[in-house]
Amino acid sequence: MTEKNSDEFYAKLKEQLTETSKWPSDYLYKFIVLSDTEKIQKIHRIFDNTGAVIELKKSKKGKYTSVSITVNLKNPDEVIIKYKEVGAIEGVISL
Repeated sequence: MTEKNSDEFYAKLKEQLTETSKWPSDYLYKFIVLSDTEKIQKIHRIFDNTGAVIELKKSKKGKYTSVSITVNLKNPDEVIIKYKEVGAIEGVISL
């Protein structure tokens, strides 16, 4: 995703989150990542000390891991900050 597309995506996401949720609110993130312990640990560290509930589920053949994270956040900006932090990890797909 180019930076311009990325900025537009996050602006639209912020607008949708503002309109559809009361804040603070629980937010569910879903990511797909190669079953690489180091990458999964990086995601864990991003959500350390946030009270997040993190669930991992390996794909049928074990090549990929689905990471579901439920966390209570104060506002849409916090949601976007976490997406950007996780997005900096190579090979992580945000759903």
